[in-house]
Amino acid sequence: MPRLPGRRPRAELPLVQLIPNAVTLIAIGAGLTAVRAAIHGGINLAVGLIVLAAALDAIDGRLARMLNSESAIGAELDSLADFFNFGVVPALVLYLWGLQDERDVGWAAVLVYAICCALRLARFNVGAKSEAGADPSFFTGVPAPMGALLVMLPIYVSAAWPDPIRPHGVAVSLYMAAVGAMMVSTLPTWSTKKMTIYADHARLALAGGAVIAAALFTYPWVTLVVLSLVYIASLPFALRAYRRRSPVPNPSEEKPDEA
Repeated sequence: MPRLPGRRPRAELPLVQLIPNAVTLIAIGAGLTAVRAAIHGGINLAVGLIVLAAALDAIDGRLARMLNSESAIGAELDSLADFFNFGVVPALVLYLWGLQDERDVGWAAVLVYAICCALRLARFNVGAKSEAGADPSFFTGVPAPMGALLVMLPIYVSAAWPDPIRPHGVAVSLYMAAVGAMMVSTLPTWSTKKMTIYADHARLALAGGAVIAAALFTYPWVTLVVLSLVYIASLPFALRAYRRRSPVPNPSEEKPDEA
């Protein structure tokens, strides 16, 4: 059938290239559902949905690169999803969980954490477009998904040991602000994107991943507490490794200031 004059041919797009953006939209749905669950008292479900959103965030970008379907729209959608899922949702869940008795201080902590997450993502987006020569083994500051998982540590502790431990609202608020500060800091933190292991250690790494997955399903709250504390404890080691890898400027090579 002849094509009508003046009508552009429609471009075809393989359906498989829609998968990364579909994963991002599913993550947004998980975040929205987490807020709904927290409003109705389902804090455990809300935490699980945020963890699911973090897992989906870890794979959508990799899927886009594997399927050669990276796009400007996908990048913007991913950034918006990160701010909502890891900046807004965890803060609201924490507020609904245990900060309503400290409304002023608690809400201030929510605002500080969410704003810090927005600034962290804005800096990351600008850096991804303009930075050259940055070490891909490190992030600058705690990444937003990890910040979301860290900021919910009081919930993990209270769920793992409900009777003896119930963090005070002011302490939780201060902790939220501290996590927000770590996200916008210049502290170098580990990035798994370029991490490598020796080939003969692959089976050990897989076995370790299986153990962690089994622990998450069997003892989720204790496992989340342990993983959060391990990550916090790893920050000084990341700083030391970064300083060792970064070249120290030689004062003798510096040029004098021109008059």
